[in-house]
Amino acid sequence: MKVYCFSPFGYEGSLVSIEVDLRRGIPATDIIGLADSAVRESRERMKSAIINSGLEFPCERVLISLSPADIKKEGAGFDLAVALAVLCEKNSVQGQDSILIMGELELNGKVRPVRSIHAAVSTAHSHGINYCIVPKENKNEAGSVIGMKVFGADTLIEAFNALSTGEVFFSPDNDVEHDENKMDAVVIDSINFPKVESGFDFKDVKNQGRLVRALQIAAAGGHNLLAFGPPGCGKTLSLQKFPSLLPLLTVEQAQTVTRIHSIAGLIPPGKSLIQKRPFRMPHQTATVEGICGGGPHCLPGEVSLSHNGTLFLDEASEFRTSVLQMLRVPLECSTITLSRAGRTTIFPADFQLLLSTNPCPCGNYGSSEKVCLCSARAVEMYWKKFSGPLLDRIDLRVQVETHSLKLGEEEKISRSTDELRKEIARAIKIQRQRQEKSNAKLMPSEINVYCKMTDEAREYLNHEAERNELSPRGCTSCIKVCRTISDMKGMEILDLDSMKEAVSFRKNTGAMEMFK
Repeated sequence: MKVYCFSPFGYEGSLVSIEVDLRRGIPATDIIGLADSAVRESRERMKSAIINSGLEFPCERVLISLSPADIKKEGAGFDLAVALAVLCEKNSVQGQDSILIMGELELNGKVRPVRSIHAAVSTAHSHGINYCIVPKENKNEAGSVIGMKVFGADTLIEAFNALSTGEVFFSPDNDVEHDENKMDAVVIDSINFPKVESGFDFKDVKNQGRLVRALQIAAAGGHNLLAFGPPGCGKTLSLQKFPSLLPLLTVEQAQTVTRIHSIAGLIPPGKSLIQKRPFRMPHQTATVEGICGGGPHCLPGEVSLSHNGTLFLDEASEFRTSVLQMLRVPLECSTITLSRAGRTTIFPADFQLLLSTNPCPCGNYGSSEKVCLCSARAVEMYWKKFSGPLLDRIDLRVQVETHSLKLGEEEKISRSTDELRKEIARAIKIQRQRQEKSNAKLMPSEINVYCKMTDEAREYLNHEAERNELSPRGCTSCIKVCRTISDMKGMEILDLDSMKEAVSFRKNTGAMEMFK
């Protein structure tokens, strides 16, 4: 029997083989194989846990080898694996199958939960290992990997008995089905959506029909969006409801998202597969490392934690310029490469970007009711913080205005989330059948195949591109948005009305006229 553990680093991590040799000499325990301080300290924890559990610790000199020897071993997840490897060698426990073991030990023998369980189990399964012992609190997380047999141990004694007596390994109850229907879902046109939670219904948004329409298009086609307007106009309120428009993750998407959150230690004990799309909203003081990832253990940043979901930067102009500029590469490549301590890792970063900002430093530029006190130079410098290349990657730009009701005037209430989802579901279903990805991810070569348009629509786009000085990426963006609008209508050919609406969301309006 071969005992394996997992050393987390970046997205991939590495499997670690644990070998134990008992030899004559002064009783002592040695660990070799580039172990960090937490792993070296495991020899004291596992020795106390073995003795306090009523088991016999070897009286010989114990040599524990962690291989491959040239990779640094980090974390407290080695405790249980090392302890069981020592006990198996002491009691001559034999087995033919390789097994993954992870867990931290208390001195009394109790097993504590650790992070990166899903990443460890999925990596082991890809290497042909089909059995694992993990802390009881982590068994649902481990069981989310299809085909893995999981034993959740609460104590060292339980783990050793399961290993030595050949007790049948079992998978947690939530491992019976791995599909989108496991949680309570609302099915619309064969697309699964989560139930609308309290406070996330768009019928609460009033007098912002254009912004809600832009959010609907963004959800249907995976497009990036920028909303700008004066303080208190409803930008943040509307954009925070955006997750209610998004469908549940597919099984393949959920596995990747769960792995990333497992590496970051963000999966609560008892939870398994993540099914709702991530919605990350970092604070304006976030650093480049916090957004892109890194640190001593190369943990994922916000762009990776929002993979297959949404990254929302509220008050985006308050973020550091370096933070905003580093978004350009992951937006283009859907991945981010990190290098730390001579090692390199590639995290997935396929996220949808939502930005909200004021039109100027004082927030009143373009308002018909308030006076802007900012100079033209101040407004120009305010928008230059975003830079042209970043804004060029934003498909939808919406100017949000404040609506002051006059006496006797009725409020214009937006459509409910359930109503908005019907067109979104239709568009998503068409995209999955046609190209198996969102319209926002279409390559230039695919646009000619999937985006056939009428002559009137093509002429209008050429005219507006010349008039508004749109870049080639800007023209492509208009076509993608038009494709999404047409999918929401169930139309195969892009018509003039859909193109007009798509171009209207791309034009530089209001404060953005000063930034070209």
